[in-house]
Amino acid sequence: MNISGSPVDRREALSVAAASNEEIDVFVGDWMSELNMPAKAYAISTDPSAIGYEISFLEALEPALVNLAKKKQKLVANAGTVATKQLFDRVVEMVKSKNIGLTVAWVEGDIVTDQLKASMDAGDDLKHICTGMPLKEWDYEPLFAQCYLGSSGIVAALDAGADIVLCGRVADASPIVGAAAWWHHWGQEDYDKLAQSLIAGHLIECSTYVTGGNYTLFKSLDFDHITELGYPIAEIGAEGDVIITKAAGTDGIVTPETCKEQLLYEIQGQYYLNSNVTAVIDQASLVQVGKDRVQLSGITGLPPPRTTKVGVTAFGGYTAELHWALIGLDIAEKVKMAEIQMKHRYGKERFSKFSEWTLTSYGSVPVNPRNYNAATIDMRLVAQAKNKEDLSWENFARPALDIVMQSWPAATTTPDKRQAVPQLFQEYFPTLIAQPTQVVHFSTPEKQSITVPPPSKALEHPHQQPSYPPTSPVSLASFGPTTQAPLGSIVLGRAGDKGSNCNAGFFVRNEDEWDWLRTLLSTETFIELMADEYRGQKIDRMEFPNIWAVHFLVHDHLDRGVTANATYDVLGKFLSEFVRARLVDIPDKFLKKGSI
Repeated sequence: MNISGSPVDRREALSVAAASNEEIDVFVGDWMSELNMPAKAYAISTDPSAIGYEISFLEALEPALVNLAKKKQKLVANAGTVATKQLFDRVVEMVKSKNIGLTVAWVEGDIVTDQLKASMDAGDDLKHICTGMPLKEWDYEPLFAQCYLGSSGIVAALDAGADIVLCGRVADASPIVGAAAWWHHWGQEDYDKLAQSLIAGHLIECSTYVTGGNYTLFKSLDFDHITELGYPIAEIGAEGDVIITKAAGTDGIVTPETCKEQLLYEIQGQYYLNSNVTAVIDQASLVQVGKDRVQLSGITGLPPPRTTKVGVTAFGGYTAELHWALIGLDIAEKVKMAEIQMKHRYGKERFSKFSEWTLTSYGSVPVNPRNYNAATIDMRLVAQAKNKEDLSWENFARPALDIVMQSWPAATTTPDKRQAVPQLFQEYFPTLIAQPTQVVHFSTPEKQSITVPPPSKALEHPHQQPSYPPTSPVSLASFGPTTQAPLGSIVLGRAGDKGSNCNAGFFVRNEDEWDWLRTLLSTETFIELMADEYRGQKIDRMEFPNIWAVHFLVHDHLDRGVTANATYDVLGKFLSEFVRARLVDIPDKFLKKGSI
């Protein structure tokens, strides 16, 4: 059962589940992201005494410990973030204070700063996995490097009798793979079984995303029962058979549609890579086999890649922002006026010290608006600089605000100026290195540390995943009369980030709509639907025929990734919802079934 999907989730989930009658063998939880990793990495690289783990994990763990011990339930979590040994010491103290005799383990191996610097000194060809930029051409000094680990260390810890396994940057699904491999005694080359468990892990790793959270069909949920969406459970059999479900009596739903959306989230294409197995996912199938029970099948496995992703953190600088409310007509001209006046007020010398200066309007005003809210949009100014002083009130906020008396009609700044205070941010560079050796340490003195080498059998994966146009396209006219309507009237979708890449997957609910969707959603049409959001990026396209889905990967869509992005869509989630809002010609016979 997954009881955490990010650093911000319902922290009572673990204690509630541990106190329930639900038959859970292993709890897993995800506390990491490409947002909190660089921030904590920078903090601990500049101050070794800084807290480098997720404190909220302790809030979740403490009230659950007694029940975990009583029921002999295991827990595997990546809440160590960038300082797993720190967290290990705190958890060991907590266990001792309760006198409950649990064995705690921590997995070492994800911090690879020394290895990365040695590789750079040796002249290795390290490149950004999204943009292809060589690391040696990066304008920032690497301070910290952390790689994604697989499940081997987790399996070794559980085999040795650990009750709680603490990890740093293991891949999000690795705790689930590790739990299944340990329970069923799978070998390193049981690739099909490992691959099925890997995608089971992917389905539940984001907690309630698969039980109704972030769900395109959210309007179909019972709004009287949406406050406590159930946390997901993966039932994984000895042969790798998988059922996705949730805790009994909890809010939310588990359907093929909730599972399809999560399957399509944050993937890169046909191959889903993990340090223990490569899952081939294009033939994935999801079938309802009972209330809130969905069966996963069609996943096959190949050996894992020889390399693993490593995130390199550097000091990026400082960022600050200001907001204005614009109302009524001529919004574009008002923004243009503001830009001209602000840049003049800064002057060339002061303006040249900004590494980023972006003035953007968010929203639009409808024809004949009925109230202020409908007629108001947000104008947002974001600036970044290497030096904090260059974003001081005198150098950033005051020049932008001092134009207000000579500017556009109804010029009004928002009253909250707290974001105008410069905030530290990090630059993040994802690249690939050879998989490292892991070492597992234990709280029980008689248990010796275990060294876990990387997999002995591995593949060299090409950088480019398969990409292809619509398979066997049909005539769109063959579907009969059409009406122009938002794509999202009948099409579901989900999008997400990986570094600066953004993926978006779209699918239909009915098999007779599949030929239409895959024919319609060519790369060329997708670019048209992206409209002004398309800026010449490379796009990969593939299909999932068994779940009636088309998937796109938009390369380098998110600026420099989540930590340095100057837009609102820092996590890449906007893309699918924006495209679903765009108008297309939809066959009337599909619309007659009812809109989403």
